[in-house]
Amino acid sequence: MKTWQTLACAALFTTAVHADNDVFVYLTSSSLQTQGMAMVLAGQMQQQGASVSVLLCDGAGDLALKDHASATLKPRDVTPAQLLQQLMAGGASVEVCALYLPNKPATADALLEGVTPAQPPRIAEKMLNPAVKVFSF
Repeated sequence: MKTWQTLACAALFTTAVHADNDVFVYLTSSSLQTQGMAMVLAGQMQQQGASVSVLLCDGAGDLALKDHASATLKPRDVTPAQLLQQLMAGGASVEVCALYLPNKPATADALLEGVTPAQPPRIAEKMLNPAVKVFSF
């Protein structure tokens, strides 16, 4: 009986820890260094156990394009787009805001594999969830 109680408590604790580690990163800046720092910090949070979701809007939406190119950032000589792809490889979900593609103009075919257009009701729900930490850049 004690083993079941211990397992039940461990399961509840694990669920609580993961619920507190949901991170939503909202990036709009077209600044190379701001984009890079947002991706670095999101990557660090992911490495520390956070479940990371990223929403790219305005100039930052370009990071999600297949043909996007930018200068590299020191000291690692990587681009923000490469850092974004590392986040995705680690399990992060990435979306572009609902206004991005229609105003680019482009279609979802222009996006990196795994990046999707955002659904505003779902994004609003996530942002209002007190268990999700929201960071904007």
